[in-house]
Amino acid sequence: MIRMLIVDDEEIITDGLFDVFSQLNMDLDLYKAYSGEEALDWMNKTRVDIVLSDIRMPGMDGLELMKSIRSTWLHCKIIFLTGFNDFDYIYEAIQTQGVSYLLKSEGYDRIIKVVTDAIHELENSLKFHHLIQQSREKLTTLETLAQGNYFRYLLQGERSMEELEVDFRKLGIALDPSLPVLVAVGDLQRMDLHQSFAESQETALAVKFLAETFLAERTNSLGIIDRYGGLVWLIQPTNGNGMGSGEGCARTVKFLEGQFELMQQACMESMGHTFAITLCADPCEWIQLNDVYDRVRSQQYWRAGDGVQMVQTVNFERVETAAHSRTLREKADSLAMYLEGGGREGFLHLFNELKETGFDERGNGGPFLLELYYTIALLLLSYINRWELHEKVGTTGLMQRDMHKSWQDNFKFLQNIAESLFDLRLSVERNRAAAAIEKVRSYIDEHIGEDLSLVRLASVIHFNPSYLSRLFKQESGVNLSEYIDEVRVEKAKDLLKQDVLKIAEVGVQVGYEAPHSFTRFFKKSTGVTPLEYREMIWK
Repeated sequence: MIRMLIVDDEEIITDGLFDVFSQLNMDLDLYKAYSGEEALDWMNKTRVDIVLSDIRMPGMDGLELMKSIRSTWLHCKIIFLTGFNDFDYIYEAIQTQGVSYLLKSEGYDRIIKVVTDAIHELENSLKFHHLIQQSREKLTTLETLAQGNYFRYLLQGERSMEELEVDFRKLGIALDPSLPVLVAVGDLQRMDLHQSFAESQETALAVKFLAETFLAERTNSLGIIDRYGGLVWLIQPTNGNGMGSGEGCARTVKFLEGQFELMQQACMESMGHTFAITLCADPCEWIQLNDVYDRVRSQQYWRAGDGVQMVQTVNFERVETAAHSRTLREKADSLAMYLEGGGREGFLHLFNELKETGFDERGNGGPFLLELYYTIALLLLSYINRWELHEKVGTTGLMQRDMHKSWQDNFKFLQNIAESLFDLRLSVERNRAAAAIEKVRSYIDEHIGEDLSLVRLASVIHFNPSYLSRLFKQESGVNLSEYIDEVRVEKAKDLLKQDVLKIAEVGVQVGYEAPHSFTRFFKKSTGVTPLEYREMIWK
């Protein structure tokens, strides 16, 4: 979803443009600000893709705002609204890439056309086949695999800074071992039965290479593929800036949230794949890497909904997980990947394929079948132990093969347990999604007169705005903005029935500072003005 911010110190212009674009079917996530300073506050809270701004404003003017935007969001398109006497401003602005301008006198049709062009430019820029190729030239597959192996080596125990420095230099890792890192885990949701292992690895490598381009704007990073086929990023701001626990780190985290959202869109446009991201907002010392990686992966498992294109930010105090071993038998790695990722069809397909290879020509089981049974049983038991599911999925007989009459019964028993685990996971995801949406609804009801922007609501449940918008529609059947409008209308009706507040005061109570905006909204929703509604009620 493209996010656009409208900025003008004249309220009637800002509100008018906001209303015009709100009524168009352009799939825009709209915000407005009445000064350059207020616009900058928005830019510090979330990624913004298009800024439609007056160029001459009191306080921070458009040019100052442009410089601040360029220091954070390089991809952002800036469209300046100008008067006939603003040539000096425009001359400086048009020297900057991604900036265009138009006269305020040109009318709404022209403004809509310029914004539409900017949207198309952004969408086209997300088709990054050429960037993937450039990234492949910068980092070979061999280096990537070596770095992935090294990451697993780092997870095995504490390493000295001197050892890290030598290893980083030899492996081409552009990170500083004396500084902490931010850890992000990506879940590639691409469990395609027809995709070979090589194709899966190629997909993961393509996403990793693509990330090099997005994250390079302000950070140094190491992206690797973990043993489950997922992606892990270790990230430091360029030159180590912003790795404290204060405002600098928060800005880096906001930058990463925005860039990961763009990466998700680019992957969908370029490769038809998507992934979920869980990012730890707390800087991690190298000695903590093993624990933090486990915690972030655990938090991704306990997500709400299916996680498609989710960017979830977590802090240590919000992460709840027990320390369980991640080690599984080597031959079960592919099955573990499907089980961990919720890939039921992939798991069952591979399960049946492995089972069939264990029988001899006469249909009898051999030594491999015995090993396979206990490998899969141990995998399932480890999963049940890790997520403490004993009361929900029984383990009686799991490690006792001779409890069943035949090998077919043995593997049917294992399959039933696996399917129960997939069913349970799906149920838990749905319940968590429902709980998250109910929390958003409650917040809306309790704060109907306050800021109910998508960015604000997303912060309530610590999701990224795009994921919240999609999840709310998926769970509720209506768009989030439509639900907010419904709540506002019902609240306004209740207040108008009481005949205590003035109509303008009712508008403020439901989030409309400008009386004319409230009147226009209410009439569009009900067919009558607030005054007409009150008169009908009190006749």
